[in-house]
Amino acid sequence: METHNHAETILAGQTIALKIESGAIFCFFGDLGSGKTTLIKGICRGLHVTDWVTSPTFTLINEYQGRLPVFHFDFCRMNSLMDLADLGVEEYFERDGVCLIEWPEIIENLLPKNFIRFSLNMTFQSGYDNFRTITIKRPDF
Repeated sequence: METHNHAETILAGQTIALKIESGAIFCFFGDLGSGKTTLIKGICRGLHVTDWVTSPTFTLINEYQGRLPVFHFDFCRMNSLMDLADLGVEEYFERDGVCLIEWPEIIENLLPKNFIRFSLNMTFQSGYDNFRTITIKRPDF
């Protein structure tokens, strides 16, 4: 999937949200500024979340209510699994709702096998604000 600007990335997220069922775990991999939070904002919009969606860089988890409960994680500032011991991350995987995880590298070993991997890559392309390539795959396939 490719998007060429912020609005298209939001729309891609909304389209993805149409297929989301309770229990989904989405992990977003990509460099800083690659569009992870923008895609998540679109997913939340598509799930009818009315709250202002921001990356929980300092709070680690934001919870939103929409068509399904949304648990939005950001582990950018985490250095070790020990930092997450009191957070109960694995408990969220068993709750009804959707987990959207930015910077999941630190918890990859804790993730259930059925998580869906989003790899985002932003490149410069003349004539476009933000040209993103978004690759989606399930590691268990």
